[in-house]
Amino acid sequence: MIVHDVLIVGAGLAGMRAAIAIPPHLNVGIISKVHPVRSHSVAAEGGINAAIHPDDNWEDHMYDT
Repeated sequence: MIVHDVLIVGAGLAGMRAAIAIPPHLNVGIISKVHPVRSHSVAAEGGINAAIHPDDNWEDHMYDT
């Protein structure tokens, strides 16, 4: 039997981001209906953007995208 401390459902950006946020001493499993490169996150051909610089404003970013 395979045993994990944490199980994440979904291998898109949110699932992968959740996985790297888990403390390294825990065993993480990720399950998905499709292969990770077939997730909808990969299909975002227009790009994925975020306001991450300290001078960025999330509201300006929201209106621009």
